[in-house]
Amino acid sequence: MKRHTLPVAVALAASAALLLTACGGGDEDSKDSGNIAGAGTGDAAPSASPSTSADAAERPQVSLPADVKHVYDSWTSSDADEAAVLADAKHRIEATDAAITSGDVESKAIPFYYAGSALLGAADWIKGYTDDNYTITGTTRYYEPSLTKFDKDSVGLVYCADESKAYDKDRKTKKVDKTAVTAKSYVLYNTRMDRNAKGVWQTSKLSSERGNKKCMP
Repeated sequence: MKRHTLPVAVALAASAALLLTACGGGDEDSKDSGNIAGAGTGDAAPSASPSTSADAAERPQVSLPADVKHVYDSWTSSDADEAAVLADAKHRIEATDAAITSGDVESKAIPFYYAGSALLGAADWIKGYTDDNYTITGTTRYYEPSLTKFDKDSVGLVYCADESKAYDKDRKTKKVDKTAVTAKSYVLYNTRMDRNAKGVWQTSKLSSERGNKKCMP
């Protein structure tokens, strides 16, 4: 389990307003909320490096070391917009871990997939790893995505992460910090995502809660 936690992590009770606050959305938008809890029926599989999308954005190249793997369980949707949201959430996750493993605190992929307070939090999180001379290793599984539509350009995405097989690693000694699996190995993420002018769904707000019962196996 990763010992570092996002500095913007707060209790989900306090962050519930994050997902309920739409930018310009009203009750009519709420009725059209595209909830995709556990969306998709495909089998879980390790992810490949994100590739360039068909949209107008020129996406930064992101690559992860061989010892860092992500599994996205039911991370799909038949709706084009929902699929794009999930794809950019995946790109954001992988861009973050790529910045941590490479020690690149100025990675161009971070402001590409983050905005607002989430961007500041991600920058601090990555810097925390590099300042402590740590990186990450192992496999993280992402599952049970639930998407709520605010309006055509704003959504809320909640999902779980299983970090029981993901660890911190000392960058110099290569020693892996294999901590015991506990309730805190399972994390509930609560995010707001907004589509920018280039069609990229950027994460603008993000909070997390370790040990949330929703994510427990």
